Amino acid sequence: MDQPFVASLDIGTTKVCVLIARQNADGALEVMGVGIKNSIGVQKGMIVNIDQTVESIRKAVEDAELQAGVEVTELHTGIAGGLIEGINSKAVIAVSGRGGEQEITMADIERVVAAAQGVTLQSGREVLHVLPQEFRVDDQDGILDPKGMLGSRLEVHVHIVTCQKSTTANIRRAVSLAGYQVADIVLQPIASAEAILNEDEKELGAVVIDIGGGTTDILMYIANSIWSTHVIPLGGSNVTSDIAYGLRTPKMSAELLKKQFGSAVAEGVEESELIQVPIVGDQEAAKVPKRMLAQIIEPRLEEIFAQVKTALEKTGYLDKIGAGVVLTGGASQCDGTAQLARRVLNMPVRSGRPRRLAGLADKVAGPEYATVTGLARYALSQGGEEASGHKRGPGDGEKGGFRRFLTDFFS
Repeated sequence: MDQPFVASLDIGTTKVCVLIARQNADGALEVMGVGIKNSIGVQKGMIVNIDQTVESIRKAVEDAELQAGVEVTELHTGIAGGLIEGINSKAVIAVSGRGGEQEITMADIERVVAAAQGVTLQSGREVLHVLPQEFRVDDQDGILDPKGMLGSRLEVHVHIVTCQKSTTANIRRAVSLAGYQVADIVLQPIASAEAILNEDEKELGAVVIDIGGGTTDILMYIANSIWSTHVIPLGGSNVTSDIAYGLRTPKMSAELLKKQFGSAVAEGVEESELIQVPIVGDQEAAKVPKRMLAQIIEPRLEEIFAQVKTALEKTGYLDKIGAGVVLTGGASQCDGTAQLARRVLNMPVRSGRPRRLAGLADKVAGPEYATVTGLARYALSQGGEEASGHKRGPGDGEKGGFRRFLTDFFS
C-alpha cells in the first residue's frame, strides 16, 4: 500500500503556502506538491480579511494537489501572531495507591499535567499547547517519562501556550470556507524548530529565531523540551516598508531590492557601488549607493534582535543554551543577518534550513519554508498512519483523525 500523505498550511503575512508530503523509506520528508500564493488578507500573522485568505488557501491547495496527483481533505495548520503567549507552570500530586511507594501510571501523569494546566486565563483566551518539560519523582528530577517508576510524589513542569480564541476561530473558518477541514493547529515556531534543529541542538539547548513577514517568533529548547516561546510583532515587512519610505520606491520594488541587494551589515558594503531604484511618481529610476540600502536595513534588524535579546534575558535560561541560536524564516536571508545577530545577541548563530528533504525538495529548501515543512513532519510523526486526503482516480485512500500535537503527548 502507498505511504499516507499529509497536507500542511502556513498562513503567513506575505505568502500562503501548502505542502503535500509523505515520509519515504529513508525517513526523509518526500515533497509531493507545493502551492504558494501571495497573502493579502493577513497582517502580522493574523487573518484580517477572510475572503482574501480563503481564496489564497484554495488556490495554493489546488496547485499543490495538481503537482502531487492527490486530493486533500484536511490541513495541518500553523498559527502565529503577536497575541500568542507562553507561560511556565508546575504542579505536584500524591501518587495513587495505598501508602508507601506506588507505581506511577498514565492516570497519574494525566492528573498532574491537568493540574499544571489549571492557570487562570484572561477572557477570550484559550490553551493551544501544554508541553511537558520535565517530571520529578520524589527527589529525582530531570525525568522525561515517569510511567512505571516507583514513588509517592509526582511533580511536572510544563510550558503552556495560549492564544486568542478569535485567532484560531478565524483560521478554522477560513480553511472551512476554502473547502477543507483543520486537522490540527500548531504554533509556528514549534514547527520551524522541528524542521531545522537536530537532536544534539535540542539536547544541548538552542534558540530558534524565525523572522517571518509580520512577526519574529522565538522558541527555546532545553534538554529536549520547550521552555520558552515568544512572538515579536516585527518582521521582514517592516524592513520592506523602511526601504520603501527611505528610498521613495514602491513596496514591490523595495521587496525586490531587499532580496537582490540587501545586507544586514552596512560596514563593508562599497559606497561606490550603485543600484537602480524605481522612484514613486518618476519615470526613470535613480542610481543609489548600495550601502544606503544596507544603512536602512541594519537598524530595523538590529531593533528586532535587541527585542529578541530582551525576551531571552527575561527567561533566565540563557546559561542553559549550549548550542546557540538558529536563524530561519524568509527575512533571515539578507546577507550578514547571522553576523548582525551574533553581534547583538553575543551568542553563536547559524542559519537554519529544512533538513532531510526528498522529492520536490528544491521547491521548499529555503528558510522561508521551515514552518510548512515542520508542520508536515509533525503530522507524520504524530499520526503517520492517517492520511490528509486520497489519491485521484478509482478507490478511496485512507482518511482519519489526527492526534492533537503535544497536547495529547501522553495519549
